[in-house]
Order: sequence, then C-alpha cells, then structure tokens
Amino acid sequence: MTPDARPERTPDGRFIVVGGRRWRATDPLIPEEDASRLRSHLMAARRAVGAALRAQDPEAERAARARVRLAKVALGERGTPWWEQSDEERRTRWHEGLEALEARD
Repeated sequence: MTPDARPERTPDGRFIVVGGRRWRATDPLIPEEDASRLRSHLMAARRAVGAALRAQDPEAERAARARVRLAKVALGERGTPWWEQSDEERRTRWHEGLEALEARD
C-alpha cells in the first residue's frame, strides 16, 4: 500500500482490511477536521505508550493506554459500533472524546 492509498474496506464500509485482518473503520460521520484532531491525539498517545515502556514506567503506560482507548472510542473504532448509534449519539461520542483528550493536554 502506498502512503496515499486508502486501505481496502469491506462492502458495508464498517471495516478496513489490513494484511488480511479486519479492523473497525473510523466513523464516516466525523468531519475531517475533527477526525484529524482525534488521529493526532491517538498518535501522540501511542508515542507516549512507547516512551513509558522504554522508561519502564507502568503508571505512565496506564495513562497513555487510557488516552489511546479514549481516542479510539471517539473515532468509533472501539466501544459501541458507530452503525448501532444514532447520528446524535455519534456526534456526542466524538465531541466528548475531543473535549476529554484536549483537557488532558
């Protein structure tokens, strides 16, 4: 896959396929600006997990993993599947996730 290529999606659009494995797709209702901010938080949290592991700091690791989970839930990739939520529930999910992540910065 080239850097600009999008991963393959299942016909229903609910999952992406990477290396033959299905992963839940990001909620397509999220506006690109908000999705980009959430992905930025996710990547920062993943880097923090790595730093905590290298530092052998279990408390920092727990905090970083909690931020990863919060970002993934806000993106719709974990938690209640976005296709089972109303549009209002979906908007609330990602707005609350952004608020919580930005409050931690």
